[in-house]
Amino acid sequence: MSILVDENTRVVVQGITGRDGAFHTKMMLDYGTKIVAGVTPGKGGAVVEGVPVFDSVKEAVEKTGANTSCIFVPHKFAADALYEAGDAGLKLIVCISEGVPTLDMVRVVDFLNSKGVKLIGPNCPGLISPGKSKVGILPSHIFKKGSVGIVSRSGTLTYEIATHIVNAGIGISTCIGVGGDPIIGLKFTDCLALFEKDKETEGVVLVGEIGGQDEEQAAEYFKKNCQKPVVALIAGRSAPPGKRMGHAGAIITGGTGSAADKVAALESAGIKVAKEPGEVGLLIKKEIEKKHES
Repeated sequence: MSILVDENTRVVVQGITGRDGAFHTKMMLDYGTKIVAGVTPGKGGAVVEGVPVFDSVKEAVEKTGANTSCIFVPHKFAADALYEAGDAGLKLIVCISEGVPTLDMVRVVDFLNSKGVKLIGPNCPGLISPGKSKVGILPSHIFKKGSVGIVSRSGTLTYEIATHIVNAGIGISTCIGVGGDPIIGLKFTDCLALFEKDKETEGVVLVGEIGGQDEEQAAEYFKKNCQKPVVALIAGRSAPPGKRMGHAGAIITGGTGSAADKVAALESAGIKVAKEPGEVGLLIKKEIEKKHES
């Protein structure tokens, strides 16, 4: 079992005729993802990599049975694409687009929540369940099937962490890049809940960064709700206060959101926090083995 996506996931790519949409459609198809439709308004009837293109998401869903969207449209059209996907009845949306205005996302997230739609992103690499399905831009060759779930606010750091986990000999059940913007869909707490229910996930790696309160909230959630071991890494330990580092959400304000705050919250909840990416694979392997022995 995997969470959110598997071999039965049927994907519609919004923005499939653009450069990034077309390129990553091919990458996802090569991995084995079932991409059943693409959408670009005004280009209905075209075909990209053997995938039929429709003018609207609603038409694509009606004719192909798509249940998941992957969005590659430019940021100024992304909010409209998200509304369209949610209104078409899709239950999972992965928004790769970056630069989506924060106020737009406040309204979009509220709308999608009212529809019962799960959103990953925006400004994220997507997710992968190794050997089953990839929705997004993750480099699939570094992910091997195993028992560790990954949830991350970072993109490229996620790839390094995944490599260390695979090299430790335990592999990955599902990896989710939730995105680093101030307003996103699924957060750490949502993903921890999903991993806790997944029988094939034995432990979780949480990759956080400075800014916001997501890691502190995850620590509180872990204390009250999780039985599976969690190991964390916090990026940005040397970041100066008041300066944005990388993601739009990675800014320390109001005396909160620093790496020290997050590390303290996680460790007080009983979560081991690695100092370097290279420690993560061995740490989570050790925690899983301890859980087996207890």
